[in-house]
Amino acid sequence: MKFGPAIVHVIDDDESVCVAIQRLLRAAGFETRTYASAVEFLIAPPVTQPQCLVLDVHLPGTSGFDLQAALARSGHSLPIIFVSGRGDIPAKMRALKAGAVDFLTKPVESYKLLAAVNRALSQNANALAEAEDLRKP
Repeated sequence: MKFGPAIVHVIDDDESVCVAIQRLLRAAGFETRTYASAVEFLIAPPVTQPQCLVLDVHLPGTSGFDLQAALARSGHSLPIIFVSGRGDIPAKMRALKAGAVDFLTKPVESYKLLAAVNRALSQNANALAEAEDLRKP
C-alpha cells in the first residue's frame, strides 16, 4: 500500500508556539495540522498516512501526559515528541518511559525538533508498513 504524505500534528494551547512550529515544519516540507487542545485533536478525522504528534505537556483540560496515556490505552502507536516550557527530569523520564520519541524544552531548537520529527515519522511509517505486511495473505 502506498501511503499519502506524512502529517505532523502539533498540539499547543499557545497559538504563537503552534504557528512557529508549523512554519518551521512546513519550511522543511512537512504537512502540519495544529490543535489548541487534546480534545480538539481527538475529535479531528483520523488519518492513515505516517504521522506523529508534537505535544505540549501542559494543556488546559486533558494534559499531554493524559493524551499519551489515552492513546496507549486505545492501542494507537502514534509517535509523540513532547515539548514543554517547564521541562524537568521527572517529566522527561515519565514521557520517555511511556514511549515518547523525545522530550524537548521550549524554546525548541529547530534542528532538534526536525531530527525528532524525522525519527518519529520513520518509526510510524515502518510500523504502518509492518502492519500492512501482516494483513497480506
